[in-house]
Amino acid sequence: MSQNQDQLKAAAAESAAARVMDGMVVGLGSGSTAALAVNAIGRRVRQGLRITGIPTSEATAARAKALGIPLTTLAEVSGIDITIDGADEVEQDSLNLIKGLGGALLREKLVATATKAMVIVIDSSKLVTHLGDHDPIPVEVVPFGWETTAGRLSRLGATPVLRRNVNGEIFVTDGGHYILDCRFQSIPSAAALASELDHVVGVVEHGLFIGMTSEVHAASADGVRVLKARL
Repeated sequence: MSQNQDQLKAAAAESAAARVMDGMVVGLGSGSTAALAVNAIGRRVRQGLRITGIPTSEATAARAKALGIPLTTLAEVSGIDITIDGADEVEQDSLNLIKGLGGALLREKLVATATKAMVIVIDSSKLVTHLGDHDPIPVEVVPFGWETTAGRLSRLGATPVLRRNVNGEIFVTDGGHYILDCRFQSIPSAAALASELDHVVGVVEHGLFIGMTSEVHAASADGVRVLKARL
């Protein structure tokens, strides 16, 4: 990440963190940009903000604890007031997302589904006209028979690649699953593709987040622009 990108993401994170109010249950996203938002929230907690956080990954949980953010679980609350997270791609018109290049897409989607306001922080390079323009769609799959699951995804038009760590070992999610990064030549309808992926045997979850975003805080050299979902 360049210093300029880091500064832009920090500006977006600060803007989104300002949405957190006293007494809220807050979903804490995963990834480099979300980590900046967690840092900003942690600073406000040290200044007296009273919230409870729900982390979307083990890494986020460790960061939040180190910052003194009190944590809870989905089982212990009736809902989440606001979630602040990053995204790999944001479709400008719909605010639909691709998430999961950091590997936490299952927990991220569970938290997103339970939240009243899903706030995304990005630098403006993540804004795209159509999802899949730049990044593959992460698809979390059961390890058993993953090769046959990859075959089913191929029949949907995907080119699935098993994700590996930098040392060449198979990447394993916090939930114990594998990830197939799936590129499509084109995605005419992200919503239709999401529905198809939902019905593939062996797929645990996928990185298409459809109709979940409330607003996007997108930072550029001109400042932070807030994009809001159309009602």
